[in-house]
Amino acid sequence: MIKNILKKENYNQNLNSRYTKGKLYFTVFFTALMIAIIGLAILLFQIISQGTEMLSWTFVSSYPSRFPEKAGILSALVGSIWLMGLTGIFAVPLGIGTAVYLEEYAPKNKFTQFIEINISNLAGVPSIVYGLLGLAVFVGALNMGRTLIAGALTMALLVMPIVILASREAIKQVPYSHREAAYALGATRWEVVRSVVLPSAIPGIMTGAILSMSRAVGEAAPVLAVSALVYLTFVPTDPFDRFTVMPIQIYNWVSRPQDGFRELAASGIILLLVLLLSMNSIAIYIRSKYQNKSEE
Repeated sequence: MIKNILKKENYNQNLNSRYTKGKLYFTVFFTALMIAIIGLAILLFQIISQGTEMLSWTFVSSYPSRFPEKAGILSALVGSIWLMGLTGIFAVPLGIGTAVYLEEYAPKNKFTQFIEINISNLAGVPSIVYGLLGLAVFVGALNMGRTLIAGALTMALLVMPIVILASREAIKQVPYSHREAAYALGATRWEVVRSVVLPSAIPGIMTGAILSMSRAVGEAAPVLAVSALVYLTFVPTDPFDRFTVMPIQIYNWVSRPQDGFRELAASGIILLLVLLLSMNSIAIYIRSKYQNKSEE
C-alpha cells in the first residue's frame, strides 16, 4: 500500500515536471517565432515604405543609369527570366529522370546508396562553391565565357539536387498497390512509370521544380562568380549573351552611397518578392489542383 502511494506521488511529480518543461519549451519557441515575425514585418515595412515611390512602369522598363531618377531594372529582370527558363530546361528533366531511375530502376546496392548520400550532401553545399565550379568548368575549361548558358548550367547544378530529392519523395508517396495493379494488367515497367507513377507524383514533382526555380532566381553568389556584370544597358536575346540578374543589380544599388539608389534597391526587392511569391503561389495552385483531381 505504501509502495503504491509512493509510486503515485513520483508519477505526479514527474508529470508536473514534464508539464513545466513543456510550458517552458513552448514559451521559448513561441518567443523566438514572434521575434522572427516582428523582425521580418519591420524589414518588410521599411522596404515597402522606401520602394513604393520609385516603383513604376518607368522603373521596370528602363536600363540602369548613373542617375537614380533615370535608372531601371529591365536588363536584370529579363536576365533573371532568361536564367530561370534555361535553368529549368537543364535541371528539371535531368532531375526527374534521375529520381525515376533511383526509385524505379536502380538496384538497391551500396553504389546506389553512395549516389543517394552524395545527392543529399550536394543539396547542402554553399552556393558560392557552385559559382566557383561554374567559373572553372563552364567559363574557363569549356570556354563558354560569361554568358547566359554558363550561368544557367551553373544554376542547374545548384538546384538539381533539390529537384531530385523532391521528385523522389513524390514518387515514394505513390502506393505500391497501384504499380502491382498495372503489372497485373500486363503493363511493362516503363508503362507503369509513364501512366501510373508520374501522373500520381506530378503535384510533388512540380512543386519541387518550381520552388527550385525560385531559389535559382534569388541566388546571387553563383551568378556573381560567373557573370560579374552589374551595369548592363541591353537585354540578352540569346543564350550566349552577357547578362545580369536582379539580386546582383539590387546589391549594386545597395552599395551606392546615394539615397536614391537605396530606394531603387527597395523597389527591386519588392519586384523580386512579387516574382518569388507568384512562383510559390503557382506551385501551391498546381499541387492543390492535382490533389483535388486525385481525390475525385
